[in-house]
Amino acid sequence: MTTVANMTLDELKQLIDEAVDRRLKELFGEFEIDEDEFFADEEPDTRTLEEVYESIERNRWTPPPGAKSSLELLREDRDS
Repeated sequence: MTTVANMTLDELKQLIDEAVDRRLKELFGEFEIDEDEFFADEEPDTRTLEEVYESIERNRWTPPPGAKSSLELLREDRDS
């Protein structure tokens, strides 16, 4: 049996991937998506890049004045 100290980085990544996959299957069971069926109703996006950027601008959420920054929220979470 190979020890972690003797593994290459790729072997270690593969071991971790297998362990995570095994645990997820234990917790949630098999989960497969038929991508052809999942995306069957989706129309192709024919917008130009400029139209996508405009849509992002129109739909962007701006926090209210005085709202905590993400850094402040992370620090609060870390300290609690």
